[in-house]
Amino acid sequence: MVTVAHPQAPPHTTASTIAASTTAATRHLGPNWYATVMGTAIIASAGATLPVRVPGLRTACTAVWALSLLMLAALVTARTLHWVHHRDQARAHLLDPAVAPFYGCLSMALLAVGGGALLVGEDWIGTGAAVALDAVLFTAGTVIGLAAAVAIPYLMVVKHGLQPGQASPVWLLPLVAPMVSAALGPLLIPHLPTGQAQQTLLFACFAMFGLSLLATLVMLPMIFARLLTGGPFPLALTPTLFLVLGPLGQSTTAANKFADSAAAGVVPAPYDQGFAVFAVLYGVPVTGFALLWLALAGAMVVRARRRGMGFAMTWWAFTFPVGTCVTGAEGLGKHTGLAFYDGLAVALYALLVTAWAVALAHTLRGLLNGKLLAAPR
Repeated sequence: MVTVAHPQAPPHTTASTIAASTTAATRHLGPNWYATVMGTAIIASAGATLPVRVPGLRTACTAVWALSLLMLAALVTARTLHWVHHRDQARAHLLDPAVAPFYGCLSMALLAVGGGALLVGEDWIGTGAAVALDAVLFTAGTVIGLAAAVAIPYLMVVKHGLQPGQASPVWLLPLVAPMVSAALGPLLIPHLPTGQAQQTLLFACFAMFGLSLLATLVMLPMIFARLLTGGPFPLALTPTLFLVLGPLGQSTTAANKFADSAAAGVVPAPYDQGFAVFAVLYGVPVTGFALLWLALAGAMVVRARRRGMGFAMTWWAFTFPVGTCVTGAEGLGKHTGLAFYDGLAVALYALLVTAWAVALAHTLRGLLNGKLLAAPR
């Protein structure tokens, strides 16, 4: 009896199988996944400037920032594979009014990680590397954010065929991206040559503040009208109500950052005092509205949870928008001297960390069991 040996599979077969599996896993990986990076990076940025000293907090924040940097690198790689191997799906995402606005999240993820590099990352990588990293990510994030602020509304007008009843807080995402640039750009100002360079960046950030704010003011009435006339959102979409906090908290943060830069002598009098006055006169009422919206959105989430709302990637809306309110309250505490805003910042940060831990745990579980990367039903 003759035994015939079966030929062994070529050594590259396993590698090819893994590569094919990885490529297939990225087919339904949408731009909304960048929200995980945003929500992680804001933990570090908001924690670094809290008005209280907690032993070990800065080290923990630096570690979380490093995690956000790794997450960003992994997601950019995965999304590149998505565009290379699944262009049909990528084009479908752009033409889907429920998915296209999330392209603003790429910009905000880049900006959030870049800002965190200067706030805490320099502890581990050094000031020079932190400045270089932030300069690259800030430039890329700002260019992408400005492009998204034009391109996504354009698609909404000419391709998506939207109706008033479809208004959603998700529509704010591409519009708020320039506001994130406005809030984080001032971190780079001290590292630029004095004079024209610093002033140009400050006023460019101020211009992006206005761009984003006015666009948001156009969009918010439609979202509120949708709530009043159309009733509650579907359960899975209810957490997106927290997205409204993003432009509110981020604009307050930006106004306070402008005041900090002006106080450092970047602009001459009387503009230095003007920015300081503006930070308080703008930030206080906007924070008041943010707290009102937080209470409304929280009540809607409790209602949805009681009706069976399960985990979805929309839960990441509980993180970055709340984090912007933390940094906004921190800035107001600094410029008003009121203990109320310091206490508000600490309370909101506790809420932020809790929401992030829950969302991260559910996301990791969904990745391990494959549900989050499966085709949407």
